[in-house]
Amino acid sequence: MINFNGTLVSSTENLLVNNRAFLYGDGVFETVKILDNKILFLEDHYFRLMAAMRIVRMDIPMNFTMEYLEQQILLVTITNNCASSARARITVYRNNGGYYLPETNSVSFLINTSPIEKPFYSIEKTNYEVDLYKDFYVAKQLLSTIKTTNKIINITASIFAHENGLDNCFLINDSKNVIEALQGNLFMLMGTKLISPPISEGCLNGIMRKQILLIANKMDNIEVVEEPISPFDLQKADELFITNVIKGIQPITKYRKKEYKTTFANDLVQRINALIRLV
Repeated sequence: MINFNGTLVSSTENLLVNNRAFLYGDGVFETVKILDNKILFLEDHYFRLMAAMRIVRMDIPMNFTMEYLEQQILLVTITNNCASSARARITVYRNNGGYYLPETNSVSFLINTSPIEKPFYSIEKTNYEVDLYKDFYVAKQLLSTIKTTNKIINITASIFAHENGLDNCFLINDSKNVIEALQGNLFMLMGTKLISPPISEGCLNGIMRKQILLIANKMDNIEVVEEPISPFDLQKADELFITNVIKGIQPITKYRKKEYKTTFANDLVQRINALIRLV
């Protein structure tokens, strides 16, 4: 654990007993992918993390620049011998003190890394079945669009998926629209129309989502639209796929009795790989 006065704190008491992220979910995080000692889409990740910290009213230290974040992440990956291909998570949380009302808005952060076997994006699982998760709903609000350390809906939905032999689940907002999957944003292809729920629906403001929208907008034969998706729309789609920055794209092959093609998703994977080779 590192705080911004340069002190390394490693005691279990400070890390768990008094940690506000552990006690109250008072933290935000960002997960990045490293390829050849470079952080993919670093600027997008940095500004999303800064926006999340502002939304939850954390103090942003003057030295917490994009260059500083990059330096700290790469230092950990080098130390852990995984700088060639890795995922890294930085968790920022308010410092000790207080109950619901913190004594201070100052922050500390943790970085942990793990190696990734396949540096470039690929579609590993060809059969991928999903269903709706309807036990709890995601609120259509700004907090739902950022990555906080409170992910209890994703956890309970993951258990539901496992118990029912599913690969993933779709989350629904309080207007009963489908907004995203458990670990990524949702895209739906209907003919030549590519649809993704807008951020105003409460879905995560995903980094890979942004890249897909940019790529698709440059394709001559594709109309890109951000609009709500109802559960009934899923049955009319030609393709469904999930996006996140670690795995890239995961096509969905089955939702209930409907089966889907994966042609467009496979094409996008190649385009993304071509993009990150230029980073």
